[in-house]
Amino acid sequence: MSVETLHGTAKKNIPTKRFESVVSKTVLRRKHTGGGGGKRSGGGGGIGGALCLGLSADRLVASSVTMATAVVNGEDVTEMGRVSSFKLGEKVVEASASGFKDRTKRRFSLPAGPRFESRRSSTVSICSSTSSYTGSSSEEDEISPREKAQRNTKGSADFCVKNVSQAAFGRREIEIAEQEMPGIVALRKRATDDKPLKGAKVVGCTHINAQTAVLIETLVELGATVRWSACNIFSTQNEVAAALAEADHPIFAWRGESEEDFWWCIDKCLNAENWQPNMILDDGGDATHLMLKKYPAMFKMIKGICEESVTGVHRLYQLSKAGKLTVPAMNVNDSVTKTMFDNLYSCRESIIDSLKRATDVMFGGKQIVVCGYGEVGKGCCQALKGLGCTVYVTEIDPVCALQACMDGFRVMKLSEVIRQVDILVTATGNKNVVTRDHMDKMKNGAIVCNMGHSNTEIDVNSLRTPDLTWEKVRSQVDHVLWPDGKRIILLAEGRLVNLSCSSVPSFVVSITSCTQALALIELFNAPAGRYKSDVYLLPKKMDEYVASLHLPTFDAHLTELSDEQAKYMGLNKAGPFKPNYYRY
Repeated sequence: MSVETLHGTAKKNIPTKRFESVVSKTVLRRKHTGGGGGKRSGGGGGIGGALCLGLSADRLVASSVTMATAVVNGEDVTEMGRVSSFKLGEKVVEASASGFKDRTKRRFSLPAGPRFESRRSSTVSICSSTSSYTGSSSEEDEISPREKAQRNTKGSADFCVKNVSQAAFGRREIEIAEQEMPGIVALRKRATDDKPLKGAKVVGCTHINAQTAVLIETLVELGATVRWSACNIFSTQNEVAAALAEADHPIFAWRGESEEDFWWCIDKCLNAENWQPNMILDDGGDATHLMLKKYPAMFKMIKGICEESVTGVHRLYQLSKAGKLTVPAMNVNDSVTKTMFDNLYSCRESIIDSLKRATDVMFGGKQIVVCGYGEVGKGCCQALKGLGCTVYVTEIDPVCALQACMDGFRVMKLSEVIRQVDILVTATGNKNVVTRDHMDKMKNGAIVCNMGHSNTEIDVNSLRTPDLTWEKVRSQVDHVLWPDGKRIILLAEGRLVNLSCSSVPSFVVSITSCTQALALIELFNAPAGRYKSDVYLLPKKMDEYVASLHLPTFDAHLTELSDEQAKYMGLNKAGPFKPNYYRY
């Protein structure tokens, strides 16, 4: 039923003036009560509630007017234009009520739990009132996982997670992620029988979420034994960690670890009874450096290291230059399948998702500065420009700066634009890119966040002084208040915002996960002497293989070279088609 039809039906039953009065009074009443479909409503009577209950657009309009006019002036006028009626369940009503009071809840505040507790991947996760996820009480939040005695259903206690009873919900999250990760699933099926990682004992230190859980379980399917910790204190999905622990994978991670907890978890993965790791899969280099520093004898037994982040790769090159890298390492970050897809395409989507979830900001017309114009910075700039932002870029590299200029961005020093920008995004992999002096000059209400690794790009420690006040307004959202009343909005305490405040596309993680898995397989099975104690790039042939695993998703059909064409180009018909020095 259209709006016009509904209004026509209503006008047959009551005079026009009274009908207009009814609607206007209802709107006024809604503004004061905050109920039924307000801008931030989590209630079942508004648009959010109707969507979660599965109402069609026509029924949504009809039901909204019907319910809105039911109590005007104490008169029963619900017969006008009534289409249907429904009763909200007690759980929905209870969740909706808490949603109005607590802004840390999702906009659709149903029993699926708080928005910061997990990545919402589907309508089911958001709207189902029969979710298996139980969340955690405030009492549980006060108890450190290190102080809990937990066992999974198999009787194992070799893990440390927030709450292992959340495993069922975490398993559902992993299954949802698998649907968008065709490449890593295909690799698992093709290589399971061969067990190319049989005998590999892998220490992992990466983000622990639904997507990396698919990688972890793939490595196990391929024959590896693993122990895993988180590379970021805010990016762990507790329910996913619980699902991995329930599946008997030694996982040591939970969301909101302290610095001491962070290093304790990595240490538990390195040093365990009857455990001598021979491979490292790292994201940021923390596991590598802790093993080298604390367990040098153990480090000598390592067959290979795979590193996927810019920060971690820089640290590996520093070790190599200093003569301290005694094992071969694979630079996954600079593989085409990581740089082009994870860094560019993933960040292009996740920067918007992160800022929206954390701040509800409107992008149109905003002035934004992005520090760094590498692949991550490029992705951020493209997305923000597409939504109507005025984007400035800061760069140290003249080549990247020229690229930014040719792409239509103004390249300036941070000090030149800091007073006028509404949002600041760092994407450099460096330290102290944004200092206290910069933040002192920022306008009131400016948003500051980091898309690089670790929390060093923004000098957060300089903000922890007696003259500044910190105010927690949401999970991963802090207001830092200056004495004159100015405030800036700091996201994720300067850590990786897209994995702290939201998540990244599963499809892109599938590409990166395949690259990591193949790098481990290559290093573990390489004959002695193929790789020396240095940092290597993944062979081009493997990059092409990873890409080929994902092409069927798009129903893509590759053109094949003829014998004559292959001879003319000096190529093998099966590839590789580009030399290692080729830049895509």
